[in-house]
Amino acid sequence: MAAVFVLIIWSGFIVFARAGIVSGMTPYDVAALRFIVAGTLTLPFAWWWWPRHLPARIQVMLVLVGPGAIYSVLLFSGLANASAAYGGVFSNGALPVFTLLLALLIAGIRPRGGQIFGAVIIITGGVMVAWRGLSAGGADVALGIALFLAASCLIATYIYSLQYWSITPRQALTIVNVPNTLFYLPLWFFVLPSTMDTVPMETVLAQAAFQGLGPGFLAVIVFAMLAFHLGATPTAAVSASVPAAAALLAIPVLGEVPTSLEWAGIATVSVGLGLLIRGR
Repeated sequence: MAAVFVLIIWSGFIVFARAGIVSGMTPYDVAALRFIVAGTLTLPFAWWWWPRHLPARIQVMLVLVGPGAIYSVLLFSGLANASAAYGGVFSNGALPVFTLLLALLIAGIRPRGGQIFGAVIIITGGVMVAWRGLSAGGADVALGIALFLAASCLIATYIYSLQYWSITPRQALTIVNVPNTLFYLPLWFFVLPSTMDTVPMETVLAQAAFQGLGPGFLAVIVFAMLAFHLGATPTAAVSASVPAAAALLAIPVLGEVPTSLEWAGIATVSVGLGLLIRGR
């Protein structure tokens, strides 16, 4: 059950964020709705859950590289330029590639042959997905892919840091949601462009409920349950289904139907992810 919820939240996070942006909201609006809800839920527990054992520089780093304001704006801005299928492939599929690079650069851990092979397959699948948009001269698609990759790099750094510093789910919730809520919401309200007043209220409420309760709050808890009951390898295996699940969900929600080459690329990325996970 936890695996099903993780898959729904991860794939739905991309698709419904794209739906909110297509409906007329800015990427900054969608990010704000996420922190309004997730921050409200987390703030009462901040004093007890804050990871005080970490050095101050590590706390700041986790605030910046975690799934907070910077990550959300990068990902949502990418979805303003490219489809949900692109978001699923490049924001999730690139994660293990960046993780391997971080392990090499920081810890000096060299990837094994099977890991390199899986990473090459992922990159090949990504090129297949992006081929149509880039060959048609899609500057917007190229920008969207670059933003997805930047967001993926941030999250890879965050995941590596969580493992290295042994951060609990409650500590992760607090260190991401509370500072980002306190700093980002005033910036959004007074400085950043917003079109929220032009969007139907039911759309705003739906985005607030899903973005705030889903990826902002419940995903961390359910992911921890999944890892506890099934172990690390099955937990990681769920991520191999996200690109395909996001592409499938985008068909009824957004009417975005991938081409044959894009389907092949999504399948190729999923195979590459599966090989990397099997290697672990």
